[in-house]
Amino acid sequence: MKITFIQTGGTIDKDYPKVTNGWAFEFGEPAIQRIMDKLEPAFEYKIVTACQKDSSQLLKKDLDEIANLIRHDNGVKFIITHGTDTMIQTALYLNKVVNDKLVIITGAIRPERFSNSDAPINLGSAIAAANLLEKGIYITMHGVVKSHLDINRNLETGKFF
Repeated sequence: MKITFIQTGGTIDKDYPKVTNGWAFEFGEPAIQRIMDKLEPAFEYKIVTACQKDSSQLLKKDLDEIANLIRHDNGVKFIITHGTDTMIQTALYLNKVVNDKLVIITGAIRPERFSNSDAPINLGSAIAAANLLEKGIYITMHGVVKSHLDINRNLETGKFF
């Protein structure tokens, strides 16, 4: 198995700045790499960066870039790390333009850099799902793996179901 991971930003990749204004976050290296270093996976993978943005700031050109990365890659399994605010909308968009590959979107409510982050379990769920699912667009968050058409989010709790 080979998985192509696509970084887009979102909370999962947020980090404290290396300069002034320590109260703000910035996007750093892909959280995927730190998680994979701990996992020591028994499969091949590569990581590419489409963008490093909060998902509320994603533009159509960013979605097109994500789609182009998937369409032009020889692989068939993709995991996208993404901000939680618009991951369902991105999944709906990708379903229109990429329908011959497996795409799983995941993210985190708390940055991977936080000790209580949900990033490792969400990414692990996505990797497990990539081992079992066929082509299609899926979202995995909070221990739930669902088709992009079946997943919802409770905006009060932030939980996907």
